[in-house]
Amino acid sequence: MTQHCLDVASVFAALIELPGIKRKLDALAGFTLDEVQSQIDVDIGQNKNCCAKFARSLYFGYSRSFKPKSLDDMSNPLFDLETLKAELAGHNPRAILKAAMEYFNNLAVSFSGAEDVVLVDMASKLKPGISVFCLDTGRLHPETYRFIEKVRERYDINLEVLNPAYQELERLVKEKGLFSFHGDGHTECCGIRKVGPLRRRLATLDAWITGQRRDQNPTRLELDEVGLDSAFSTPENVLYKFNPLAKWTSAQVWDYIEAYDVPYNELHGKGFVSIGCEPCTRPVLPNQHERSGRWWWEDAAKKECGLHAGNLHKGK
Repeated sequence: MTQHCLDVASVFAALIELPGIKRKLDALAGFTLDEVQSQIDVDIGQNKNCCAKFARSLYFGYSRSFKPKSLDDMSNPLFDLETLKAELAGHNPRAILKAAMEYFNNLAVSFSGAEDVVLVDMASKLKPGISVFCLDTGRLHPETYRFIEKVRERYDINLEVLNPAYQELERLVKEKGLFSFHGDGHTECCGIRKVGPLRRRLATLDAWITGQRRDQNPTRLELDEVGLDSAFSTPENVLYKFNPLAKWTSAQVWDYIEAYDVPYNELHGKGFVSIGCEPCTRPVLPNQHERSGRWWWEDAAKKECGLHAGNLHKGK
């Protein structure tokens, strides 16, 4: 080996400085660490056009467990979030899904029981058996429960249904009844039924994949394809969020559903567009924004249930 090949990290540092534009994807999948070092040595010695993208792809293939130690420790060149944002900006959903799977093993797809089923369709084809989770708030429509089971049966996925902590739910109902959100706003109810179980699940992951789109809500207009999830990251667990559908419109989502015969929630055929809990969701009229059917008694600029609370802070 040459002096460049002290270890994978130092080799990466050397490769990142080399000029060139050609990218080699998954060139060394399944190789041992020693074989990786040997191959990098060959590339440095014989091919001066090795590019930074290949180096980054190569390194992450053997360092998927790497995460910064804290939210402030984002300067390590082995995970340059801003560079990754730039690389994925404007890319199609499959490319973003592939990047997420390339960089992280410990990740899962979030499925809301609505049109984000297209992500389940794509992800299950790229990685059969991928982890998928959805939230059962206890207040979903019967159609949504049937749809969840249809998706479980259709795809090769490991589907987990998350439930709220019953002690917190019992306390809320005992103190404020079943419809407190009409007077108090939806934050407390969503916090118990949605945010709580989501937080527990995300604490076990390195990254998650969501079906958010920029056209869904004014709070999502600045949505990136990938980012640090400041709402759910902790000093012990830094979490990344991928949004493969960020640039897609509702029309593109439905084009995909029709083209690939993807199952969908029966409620979409009854005038529902954005689907959540039964008491807080209603059909929308033609030309109404899809989020107008959610928490219609509240300010449109606050229509986030807490799952993507970072959007509210980002929009300020």
